Amino acid sequence: MIDKKRIEESKSNFSIYLKDGLLKKEFNDISMNAYAKNSDLSLKLADKLINDKDLRPYLWVVVTSYYSMFYIANAVILKLGYKTSYKIVHKVTSDALIVLVLDKLKKELLEEYEQIRDDALEIASARAEEIIKNYENELDKRSRFQYNMSEEAKENKARTSLNRAKEFVFEMKKILENKNEQ
Repeated sequence: MIDKKRIEESKSNFSIYLKDGLLKKEFNDISMNAYAKNSDLSLKLADKLINDKDLRPYLWVVVTSYYSMFYIANAVILKLGYKTSYKIVHKVTSDALIVLVLDKLKKELLEEYEQIRDDALEIASARAEEIIKNYENELDKRSRFQYNMSEEAKENKARTSLNRAKEFVFEMKKILENKNEQ
């Protein structure tokens, strides 16, 4: 779960990013499509890497899985009218996801869970926060992936990264493809 303190921090940071030019009001269809293509390519590469038993490139599965999430997140952020700059872009993207996408994701998931209306808000909120939190978890994992792990542990962590990335990209694409957003 994303706690209230983290959400408030993101909102505060978002304002600072706008003031400092780390985030700009901009829509660029070409860049948005390039981000989406890079996301697809990264996810496909991670999928291929996970099955390479000769190389056991688990670090690169984690890295490419994370970047599939990063690229699709930036495509969605662009669709919503904002462009990140090159400085501290991963942190800016993380905070922008919380500020701009979290509630939209909750809404999308709520619509999917209409049949279980009584539990839908709680489930959608938890799932949306889990998906956004997975982005932060993968950002952290990519930064600290240890080389002294057993190959089995590396493979398990890499598979988790790949599965999280697939789910994240799937959910972000639904927002990206929603014609009513912007």
